[in-house]
Amino acid sequence: MMRTIEWEDGVVIIIDQTKLPIKFVLLRMKKCSEVASAIKHMKLRGAPLIGVAAAYGLALTAFHSKAEEREDLLKEIDESAVVLRETRPTAVNLFWAIDRIVGKARATPGEAMNVAKIVVAEAQRMANEDVEVNCKMGEHGSRLIEDGDGVLTHCNAGSLATVDYGTALGVVRAAWNQGKKIRVFAAETRPRLQGARLTAYELKRDCIPVTLITDTMVGHVMSRQLVNKVVVGADRIVRDAVINKIGTYNVAVLAHEHGIPFYVAAPISTMDLSHTSGEAVIEERNPEEVTNVRSIRIAPEGIEVMNPAFDFTPMKYVSAIITEKGVFSPEDLKTVHKDLKRQD
Repeated sequence: MMRTIEWEDGVVIIIDQTKLPIKFVLLRMKKCSEVASAIKHMKLRGAPLIGVAAAYGLALTAFHSKAEEREDLLKEIDESAVVLRETRPTAVNLFWAIDRIVGKARATPGEAMNVAKIVVAEAQRMANEDVEVNCKMGEHGSRLIEDGDGVLTHCNAGSLATVDYGTALGVVRAAWNQGKKIRVFAAETRPRLQGARLTAYELKRDCIPVTLITDTMVGHVMSRQLVNKVVVGADRIVRDAVINKIGTYNVAVLAHEHGIPFYVAAPISTMDLSHTSGEAVIEERNPEEVTNVRSIRIAPEGIEVMNPAFDFTPMKYVSAIITEKGVFSPEDLKTVHKDLKRQD
């Protein structure tokens, strides 16, 4: 296991994921703006981790504020929330976490100092909750993994995408820890190569057998019956689709064609069941991520580029959704939606 974000007396410490796997670098941040920049430039990434990072960003604002009046502090928190909301538009955990911290701050009576203390405590609580949620998710999901399975995953949904343990890789870890002899096939995940750089790094470090493949090999390994299950994460789950890293849709269609179960592992905080895919905003990233590999250009100058960070996988391709509350079929989401509304 690997804690990806820590709070240390008014400093947020993260692993700079843009440097992995070549270098292991820790960044220390004292300002919310620094956290926002780290999210925007993917020094940290993964929907659950982005949410907790946003919470810690607001905690930094509260902790270092000089405001003496409660309303002045709330104004500063609101201003920081605006900055964080503008970093990445697709992962719903970001907005869920901001709303939770802002709501907690506004609901806390007393002086500014008391509000700041509660905000920091809530952010730390959210970080610890994330680990607990992932472990529960792994426990539920591991029941779907059998001894001897070949499990394919796309992008990175492990410790590095969360505070610790992981969502999709949390399922893999739980199955492995139960003694199930499995092998993971990690798709490289162009253009930012999160599968090659991060998933392969995590699994190799944990001594879980992993084979790295290019994205274009997915159908090949399925046709050779090397893969029995697919487990991926999610950045947002809407009523009619799963929104995840670009290329997930391709994997789902190929899994369907080969009769392979396609599972999505994501916390309840990733659910956005009041909306459909037509209402979601897909982040369009810098064309240089496609035309360049690191600093080396691989495409002609002036070429037109598309670079959406995510795609939609229709629910008809999803076998089940693994959450901390249990495993749900896509049809069960109506019940989940009603339960969430009641909790709200």
